[in-house]
Amino acid sequence: MRETHPKAGATKPAGSAYDMPKAETPQALRQVAENGVAQAKETYEKMSAATVEASNLIQASCTTAAKGAMEYNVKVVEIARANANAAFDYARDLNGVKSPSEFIEVLTQHARKGFDVLSEQAKELTALAQKVTSEAAEPLKAGVTKAFRSHLS
Repeated sequence: MRETHPKAGATKPAGSAYDMPKAETPQALRQVAENGVAQAKETYEKMSAATVEASNLIQASCTTAAKGAMEYNVKVVEIARANANAAFDYARDLNGVKSPSEFIEVLTQHARKGFDVLSEQAKELTALAQKVTSEAAEPLKAGVTKAFRSHLS
């Protein structure tokens, strides 16, 4: 059943929005708008908190990485100093050589010792690099795990 709208002469379905009292329509729109604003505000607050948390995680990771890099550099300088001292010791030993057989003995001894020291230094640097990398990634790993747990719960 269709009714004619008295002002415009148009037809309208019975029970349409035109039948609502004028005071209720603005209230309904206001409620929808308020709900939208509240939801947007809540989303903004959640995103803001997540951004602060992510920033803190990245800062902690970078701080840890910087400390680890400093520790690694100290170890490299320490190794370089030990290698320089070993080179001077080798030069001193070669300077004292009296015969070709003694030269071969000093050369062999230095090569063997140098290989052992180099192997040990490489192990130390590898272990330190792994430790530094793991420690630097830990804050990020913990943050991601926490974020997934909170979103999955």
